[in-house]
Amino acid sequence: MANSVPPRDRTDQPWRSEGAPPPPPPRKRVPGWVWLVLAAVVVFALTNLALSLFGNGDERKISYTEFSRQVSDGNVAKIYSKGDAIEGELKNEQRFTTQRPAFADDDLWAQLTREKVTVTAEPVVERPSLLANLLLSLAPLLLLVVLWLFVARRMRGTGFGAGGMLGRKTPPKPVELEVGQRTTFADVAGIDEVEGELNDVVDFLKNPQAYRRMGAKMPRGVLLAGPPGTGKTLLARAVAGEAGVPFFSASASEFIEMIVGVGASRVRELFNEARKVAPAIIFIDEIDTIGRARGGGAAVGGHDEREQTLNQILTEMDGFSGSEGVIVIAATNRADVLDPALTRPGRFDRIVHVSPPDRGGREAILRIHTRDIPLGADVDLAQVARTTPGMTGAELANLANEAALLAVKRGQHHVTRSDVSDALEKIQLGAERALVMPLEERRRTAYHESGHALLGMLQPGADPVRKVTIVPRGRALGVTLSTPDADKYAYTEEYLRGRIIGALGGMAAEQVVFGAVTTGSESDLEQVTNIARGMAGRWGMSERVGRLSALPGDAQQAYGLSAAPATLDTVADEMRRIVDECYESACALLEEHRPKLDALAAALLENETLEEEAAYRAAGIPRLAKE
Repeated sequence: MANSVPPRDRTDQPWRSEGAPPPPPPRKRVPGWVWLVLAAVVVFALTNLALSLFGNGDERKISYTEFSRQVSDGNVAKIYSKGDAIEGELKNEQRFTTQRPAFADDDLWAQLTREKVTVTAEPVVERPSLLANLLLSLAPLLLLVVLWLFVARRMRGTGFGAGGMLGRKTPPKPVELEVGQRTTFADVAGIDEVEGELNDVVDFLKNPQAYRRMGAKMPRGVLLAGPPGTGKTLLARAVAGEAGVPFFSASASEFIEMIVGVGASRVRELFNEARKVAPAIIFIDEIDTIGRARGGGAAVGGHDEREQTLNQILTEMDGFSGSEGVIVIAATNRADVLDPALTRPGRFDRIVHVSPPDRGGREAILRIHTRDIPLGADVDLAQVARTTPGMTGAELANLANEAALLAVKRGQHHVTRSDVSDALEKIQLGAERALVMPLEERRRTAYHESGHALLGMLQPGADPVRKVTIVPRGRALGVTLSTPDADKYAYTEEYLRGRIIGALGGMAAEQVVFGAVTTGSESDLEQVTNIARGMAGRWGMSERVGRLSALPGDAQQAYGLSAAPATLDTVADEMRRIVDECYESACALLEEHRPKLDALAAALLENETLEEEAAYRAAGIPRLAKE
């Protein structure tokens, strides 16, 4: 597909490139085994040379008979004897050694005295000292180690610094894509407002002279901030493809190594490669990995490496001039934790928020991801887009792929509406479980889900019920799916109370019908708690707490830290009051409409799964009246 990530041909290179010109052909390198053979030959020759220099020199061994004859002829100048071993020097300065036999019965001392041979007290041949012998024995090993490191350096391409044995300075081979295969804005949909902001970058890369004549400077960095799966990486590649410039992409975590300094070295290498082929775009994904706010204690280990890598990125961006034409695009889903030095003017001075697409955007995204998928005549992508509020581009791509996989498993030649519906259920509700429940358990589950569905049908302004099932999925024994007809961006107190009443419908139905509740409402209570906490502590929907935000930001982290204890106690009391009122309303509504509850539960026990129309028909509630 056009938006697939290009591969890498080197594991030590933490980035990928596309659209860059090919590097010059590398010089032919001598194979590694040749260097090893040469090293062995050099070690052998140097060892022999050392032995000849530090060894016995021109000393030669002679027989004792030859020694006696030389003494008789008067050719011996001096000797030294230790036991039966004799060494000496002839008058022509030739040194020799010999061994006197134990059975020799000659008058050696008399002959030596007669021929005036000097008998010395010290050895005639000088022997190397203990230190010299030690150095001589270790020299070949040390020499071999040095030569091996030299060969390894030549084979890996650089020195022994931070970027040395872990990388090489030869330029990486870029990924060459066929003409027309690069990602452009035609492959991006659902985020038109973001495309408009990034069009400035494309226009600058295409027509830099027009901007320079007006004295305008393009932002040196563009930060794409948004939830995961909204298409930030795809947008960056589309900008490069639209402008027709080389594109270098890397994940921030790939720069960090255990050895401090390696990340900074890799950042320098990446920016150098981009400058060589400017104009170009550098894309750094998940920049919050290394771009978090600095400080807060001594930096050691990996934290120190992270800060050095961040400092190098800041230095490289600050060193840009307007004529270089290298633009850095980064992506993160945690823009709130970034270091202020990253987001100041001159670095990432343009922040573009990438939000999940609206209904029209979801339909356009679905059309892009189903271009290569044969769709049946009954598949309505507009209807699919209406039933998938809040889903991101990545989730919609996964939905299209799951539907295609189901069609293949079922032996079909095209994707049908049923395939898309089942794929959506698998993603939103979980995969079906082959669980055999007793009849009483199925009956309790049927009433539980009927309570959710019926209250969703009765609440004014509540999201329409799309499907009710008592088939176990994921961790749930049954599921009720409700989605809005249109995207919602703000919620009223009435709507939120309706959500709480609908979520408590399962527990209320168990209480009304069976007089007891079970553990099956755990996930419902978690949802209820989050909504009630927001109403009382964040959205000003409680008179006692007032129009203030007692739990700003992430309530799980801020709870107990952002307000006075008395205020937090008041928030807890108001949460309990809201939930209790909603639970009483849920029980009262189910008591009032008990026949509808029984009819819906009976239909569920008979069919196990009810689609939207069947569910409303079983409950005796007209669907049009809700709209």
